[in-house]
Amino acid sequence: MKNVKLGDLLLENNKISKKQLNHALTKQQKSNSRLGEILVELNYVTEEDILTAVSQRLAIPKIALSSLVIDPSVIKMVPVNIARRYSLIPIFSIGNSLTLAMEDPLNIIAIDEINFLTKLTIKRAIASRTEILNAIDRFYSVADSMSQIIGESDDSIETNESILSYHSELDSETPVIKLVNLLLSKAIRDKASDIHIEPEESRMRIRYRISGVMREEAAPPKKMQNELISRIKIMSDMDVSEKRLPQDGRFMLNHQENAIDLRVSTLPTIHGEKIVIRILDRRNLQLSFEQLGFNAKLEKTWQEIIHKPEGMILISGPTSSGKTSTLYASLQEINSIEKNIITVEDPVEYSLPIINQIQINEKAGLTFPSILRSILRQNPDIIMIGEIRDIETAKMAIRSSLTGHLVFSTIHTNDAPSTLTRLVDMGIDNFLVSSSIKGVLAQRLVRTNCKDCLTSYKPSQTMLDRAGLSDMVNDIKFKRGDGCPQCRNSGFSGQVGIFEFIEITPQIAEAINNNSSINKIKHEARKCGYVPIFEMGLEKVSTGIICLEELLKETSNIEDFYATQETIAEKNSYAKQI
Repeated sequence: MKNVKLGDLLLENNKISKKQLNHALTKQQKSNSRLGEILVELNYVTEEDILTAVSQRLAIPKIALSSLVIDPSVIKMVPVNIARRYSLIPIFSIGNSLTLAMEDPLNIIAIDEINFLTKLTIKRAIASRTEILNAIDRFYSVADSMSQIIGESDDSIETNESILSYHSELDSETPVIKLVNLLLSKAIRDKASDIHIEPEESRMRIRYRISGVMREEAAPPKKMQNELISRIKIMSDMDVSEKRLPQDGRFMLNHQENAIDLRVSTLPTIHGEKIVIRILDRRNLQLSFEQLGFNAKLEKTWQEIIHKPEGMILISGPTSSGKTSTLYASLQEINSIEKNIITVEDPVEYSLPIINQIQINEKAGLTFPSILRSILRQNPDIIMIGEIRDIETAKMAIRSSLTGHLVFSTIHTNDAPSTLTRLVDMGIDNFLVSSSIKGVLAQRLVRTNCKDCLTSYKPSQTMLDRAGLSDMVNDIKFKRGDGCPQCRNSGFSGQVGIFEFIEITPQIAEAINNNSSINKIKHEARKCGYVPIFEMGLEKVSTGIICLEELLKETSNIEDFYATQETIAEKNSYAKQI
């Protein structure tokens, strides 16, 4: 192992020339840098080239640290100064062995020192220096903070649970408060939308939802479960003694001079109370329609619709598809001191200036239908109803829209055209639907490609067949993220909305009045400019914003629309446009 040299490995793999190696060795003699660092600095090779060469020659596994969760107890086995000195990090321990991710797996001195320190058999994996340093910053800071907190709280863990109501807001140095602050600040820094604290039989599990996908994080030991949950419940103004029933609460904190709303929900499970914290960053309220994912044509149409003096505007989509963000962005756009805007929500997610917001409380009898009757006596110009769940709410909303009010609401349907038939199925008369609805927007949220590792690719034939794009593969430039440290090796960074919109024109109103089928309404809508959501998403695929696989996860394929057409020629025409 000692006789293997990096330069020789790279020469064998044809990654560098003899001249380049000699140049790098000459430069190395004048500095204290490693040969690998110099070769990368000279742009002769990449870190990935070095990793691959060493991994193949020495049969040492190559590992991506960005997607790994390392237990704090494993991190504690190697002091941070040794980890930084040798550019390595412990990643997991099984039995009497400890696996290290190393920049230089040939460093016998580092291996011997950690073997002496831990008394464990050392196994090696190889990772890039950049990933190792990022992992050290990430895990050692969390582990150090968590270990310090756990150490401080060891003396009080076994105390009677009745003292857990002690924490006052002034006692900011309490260990459990430090732990909660650590979990919250890291989630906000990582741009998580939710924190899941999940008790299991012998451990706690912490998971963050980032860009719509769950990711596991370092968690405190099981013995801190009661203190951690009680602290969060106190912050959220919940009943700490109630553990058998679900509860809801909320609180606010300032993070780097930004106001963050946190909505908390508890759920009793067989191993303790599970807590989900929804993170609502007020900076999201400042998003423009373009940032939400609207193209120029849709934004212009939407602006015209939301500035109408009366009528009903609906937004449809599944849970967590961004409906609330679109609603709030629209209200912010039309909000002014001259307008009386009232919202009825369950729950109120963001507090908006000038707007009067009402929280539903079904236990107290404050429901959507009951509060709508009172709202109409408050002389509103614009009403926003969080969700149409039943025929009574739908009737009240439509009645409001027909008496000179502009009404916004959401509804759960698969697409924009089916929203119109859904209202009829609920028992609303056709003529009321056609005369009150001004437009329906359907939307989905999809993960966007990471710009730092964007690369061209060809989707699998299975994906092309599912999308109905087998004969269009040469007309679309498919791209996706390949995975890099910036996106934690996921290939994705952030989310964007894809939308379809139907404006109720006289032709569509007539189709509704005639009780036409959903396919007939789609056909008439297409003539009036309606673009199906898959086709709207395909525009983002063709520009490299999203990949085809992400689009197919959230939408139906293009054939669903073209099956309703009289000819397939329109599909070929669309391919030429792309």
